[in-house]
Amino acid sequence: MTSLRSLTALIIEPQSGMRASMHNMLNLCGVTKIDHAVSSGTAIRPLKNRSYDLILCEYDLGDGQDGQQLLEDLRHNKLIPLWTVFIIVTAERAYEKVVSAAELAPTDYILKPFTADTLLERIARAIEKRAAFLPAYHLMEHGNLHEAIEICLLGEEKYRRYAVDFMRLRAELHVILGEAEAAEKIYQDLLTTKAVAWARLGLAKTLFMQNKFGEAEMLLKSLVEENSKYMDAYDWLAKTHEAANNLDEAKGVLADAVSVSPHAVRRLRKLGDVALEVGDIDTAEKSFQKVISKAKYSEFRDPEDHVRLVRTLVKKGDTQTAASVIRDMEKSLSNLDKTPACKAFSAALVHIELGNSDQASDALTAAVTACRDTHGISNDMKMELARNCLERNMDKGASEVMRDVMSNASDETAFAKAMKVFEQTGKMQLAETVVKESRRQVVELVSSGAEKAKQGDFEGAVELMTAAVRKLPENPQVVFNAAVAVLKYLENLGWDNRLGDQARGYIESARRLDPSNPRLVPLKELYQSIMKKYGIRPVGME
Repeated sequence: MTSLRSLTALIIEPQSGMRASMHNMLNLCGVTKIDHAVSSGTAIRPLKNRSYDLILCEYDLGDGQDGQQLLEDLRHNKLIPLWTVFIIVTAERAYEKVVSAAELAPTDYILKPFTADTLLERIARAIEKRAAFLPAYHLMEHGNLHEAIEICLLGEEKYRRYAVDFMRLRAELHVILGEAEAAEKIYQDLLTTKAVAWARLGLAKTLFMQNKFGEAEMLLKSLVEENSKYMDAYDWLAKTHEAANNLDEAKGVLADAVSVSPHAVRRLRKLGDVALEVGDIDTAEKSFQKVISKAKYSEFRDPEDHVRLVRTLVKKGDTQTAASVIRDMEKSLSNLDKTPACKAFSAALVHIELGNSDQASDALTAAVTACRDTHGISNDMKMELARNCLERNMDKGASEVMRDVMSNASDETAFAKAMKVFEQTGKMQLAETVVKESRRQVVELVSSGAEKAKQGDFEGAVELMTAAVRKLPENPQVVFNAAVAVLKYLENLGWDNRLGDQARGYIESARRLDPSNPRLVPLKELYQSIMKKYGIRPVGME
């Protein structure tokens, strides 16, 4: 028990009696540094300011989010590090809810009632495994993914009982890096020893990455047929159908998945998006209503969900309900940066449907203006905004929005999707102009950063390129040159831990966005030589 005394723990439990009981059990296990939260909202606040070794979270949190939805938010928004042990506590034996929790991969879940000895056994087992993986986790947190792969190889030899888990993590790292062939080989090796479902899913992912959609589809279909509760397989099967432009099949798969596990907000949102695209207004409306309802108590609500529902209701011709959705957005999400742009665009959609041309034009102009200085608005929403501008011959506003979309296109597929907006509105000549402007925008940003560094203004170069990445996070050229700017600062002005982390993140993002870039190797070598110059040891290599 003494090995657990240094652990920090957070109990998330609305019932005071159960909180006290779990607190006492943790004390008996040797854990004494314990904080409490009574809901998802009160849990977010401490988690934004500190990390915990252990989180014990009740599944049924009463009004608001459940434990599964909270875990989804924490993972998606990176509020808990990889090494946090997250255990869901529940008395709920309805399989529908249990599978929803399991698919989000908590470290473990415990059914009530349980004893202190049971809790101790689960925690000790989780902490023992965490210790083996901690060096790799630290490297991953700091963006050193290739170094993490090397640590996994060492771990396979040192911790034989976790060898399969280290192989799995190594394969997943290759997937993150876009190295499909390397990941495929690992999954094939795993399958020769044990035909585990997750290894077959991983193999399907690598086939998808290599555009082998037919092979991926066959593998994923067999997984779903063998285990109707394997939610990740549904998601990837739908993604494969979508990539092959079989949207009706994708919608069907997502609908099946939602019927099995109806609590995952991101899957519901995806079902709504696909249903709207194929013209299934009823499914889209129901999906988006559920998204808004389930996300109501989340600290990370997205006003774009309201826009999605408004678009659906407008297509249905129900402008009255659409107007009420806009009022709800304005009332409940007024504190979010994205809300003004989302509200203006939603209002424009309603005015367009009602035939209010002047009000529609004013609202579209307001949406374009709001997008100008707002980070985080999705390319999909921007393209819909531009499409509506183009249809009303508001070419200037559409061009401004699409210039940013095209500048931020991560690959040819994303770029082609943007071009389709111009094609569908009969504005291909304008598209050529916007393409040139978007490329010039990127060149000017990169050139300005390089010029500042050349003149010795390394701080100015970092400031400029950091802002450029915030604006265009998916542009490989921008991200690559931001990494260069930060490294030049470190090389000339001395080591800074925060900027060192930033450089690592940019390098790995550049690798993810453009893995075949031949300049990545010398960039990483420059980073390593700077660390060596200042005697900095890679995190996780102690």
